[in-house]
Formats: sequence, C-alpha cells, structure tokens
Amino acid sequence: MPVSPSSSAQAAREALAVRLTHLRKDAGLTGRELSVRCGWHPAKTTRIQKADVAPSDSDIRAWCRACGAEDQAEDLIATARAVDSMYVEWRRLHGNGMRKGQEDVYALYERTSVTRVYVSNVVPGFFQTPGYATALMSRFTHFQGTPNDIAQAVAARVARSRFLFEGNHRFVVLMEECVLRYRMGDAETLAGQLQHLLAVLPLPSVSLGIIPLAAERTIWPLEAFYLHDGARNVVETLTAEINIVQPRELTDYSRAFVELSKIAVHGDRARGHITAALDALG
Repeated sequence: MPVSPSSSAQAAREALAVRLTHLRKDAGLTGRELSVRCGWHPAKTTRIQKADVAPSDSDIRAWCRACGAEDQAEDLIATARAVDSMYVEWRRLHGNGMRKGQEDVYALYERTSVTRVYVSNVVPGFFQTPGYATALMSRFTHFQGTPNDIAQAVAARVARSRFLFEGNHRFVVLMEECVLRYRMGDAETLAGQLQHLLAVLPLPSVSLGIIPLAAERTIWPLEAFYLHDGARNVVETLTAEINIVQPRELTDYSRAFVELSKIAVHGDRARGHITAALDALG
C-alpha cells in the first residue's frame, strides 16, 4: 500500500542532491571549499547535499561555476524545476487565483485516455455541476486566503466534463458513499449534484462504483488520487498537490485501486446508493 504520497518528490530531491554532491567530489572540493567559492555558509552546502533545502537557480549556477562545470548548470536547473513541480502547495498554485490551475488540469485530461479515480472527500471535478463546483471552490478560496476568481475557475473546471462525451476518453471512478452525503453548499446544490451523477452513470465512457459505508474493508479509506494512464498519479492533500511518477509508487496505487474496486458496487446497486442519498434530502 502507498506509504507516503510525497515520497516520489522526496526521492527526486535526494537524487538531485546526489548529483550536486558528485559534482563537488569530481571537482576535488570539500564542502567548506565549495562554500567559500560560492560565498555562502558551509551549513547551506550541507543542507543542499542532504536535500533538506531546494537549491535556487542561482545556487545551482554558483555550485557549477565553483566546480568548473558551468555546462551542466542548465540541465540541473531544469531537473530542479521538475522536482519542484512534483509537490506544489495549493497556496502557491492558487497564488493568482484558481483559474490557471483548472486550465492546466484540462490539458492533462485532454491527453489522458484512461483516468482512474478514487475519492473519499468530494465529487471529482469532471462530474461536478456548476453549483457544486462554486460551493467547493468558495470554501477553498476562503480557507487558503487566495484571490477570488471563482466564476472563471468554475467555468474552466466544468469544461472538463466535455471529455465524458467527446474523444476516446474513459473514466473509472470509485467513490466512498460518504461523498454522496457531504454537504457542499445547500440541500438544493447537493440534490442537483446527485441528480447529475445519476445522469452520467449510464454513459459509455463512465464506470462509477460506490463503496458502501457498511462494506467490510480490505483497504482503508485513502486520500483522493487520480491515475492518468498509469503514468502519472495526482494525489490531493489538504495543503498540496502531489504528482507521482515513480514506478514503484504507481504500482502501489494501481494495486490499491484494484482492491478498492472489489468492495465497490456498480450499476443498479450504485444507483440505489445515489438515490438513497437524494431521498434523504427530502
């Protein structure tokens, strides 16, 4: 089972730190000598080599210059930026509002053939109604204290639903039953969202499974994750989006998805759970 959704990012940080350390050693420099050449405290060199801090672009250029390896600087900077994109805090991602992030996600879905999704908290974005998305994004914006561009962000998120109907896309979704009951917005908003789930349930592009509250668990409830063609997994935590590409972890999440599928119900039984949640709203 997945141990830590941030371990791919940490492993990549450590790999970059190893490359920088080897560069210093190949140049025949001690950590203190490199620090003097770079003009910073030796403790900074230690923290970079231990992957405790991420080096900036200027740090990497100074490091390569000190080691006589300026030709490697741009490649290392590109690597560092890729590592940086693996673990992105929501406040940073939404620093100028949520619209840009939604447009980036749209592009990801556009090039994904099979999306496998497990959610334990909210309805996936490509299933969301405008009302539900507005209520949810309003809460995100308030909690994170980021700029309010909710109307534009909702439009960008809802646009993602076109892939349910267009192109060769497949969506295999597992949803904890509690998601059907969580109040995002008022009762009318949730009712509209549940009715929409009933509408998309028969689509050829959709497989929707509901994991009943009473199901005997073989896998405990996990954080929401989105597997894109088995090549990239996006995990959503309270504070960050984590992009996992490490094969071992992708295998673990795929295995977890298979096990969760075994305790989910589909077809008429899934429809029954959605209808029951709708009826409970009166």
